[in-house]
Amino acid sequence: MVRFYYQDTDFVFKPKLRTKQWLNAVALNETRSLGAVSIIFCSDNYVLDTNVRYLHHDYFTDIITFDYCEGKILSGDLFISVDSVRENSIHFNTKFDDELDRVIVHGLLHLIGYDDHTPEDQKMMRSKEDHYLSIRKVSQ
Repeated sequence: MVRFYYQDTDFVFKPKLRTKQWLNAVALNETRSLGAVSIIFCSDNYVLDTNVRYLHHDYFTDIITFDYCEGKILSGDLFISVDSVRENSIHFNTKFDDELDRVIVHGLLHLIGYDDHTPEDQKMMRSKEDHYLSIRKVSQ
């Protein structure tokens, strides 16, 4: 079950049902199933504080993924900085909603087991993101 939460932001995420269905399709395509996945939309400062407190990384990021998966059941927390996503959408000249979906599926791909530490991993992750972005239903 995917649930949505907010911390230190006025942002409101509207396409909840579409996103739940899309993430379920991603999981099934990767021979996984969705367990308890929390998507927490928050500010840059909240993500930075979480990054420092729990991962000892003193830098901003658009997403932090905490993995609680068991076997093929995907469970975890995705902390998403709405501020960083907004900045990235401007930097990469993309729609905010598209960039947000990219970050959401990026977090789910981490739960599935994909990583982005090496250039090869990054290339695979980007390819998976592009593929799954292409199959989402645009109508909300």
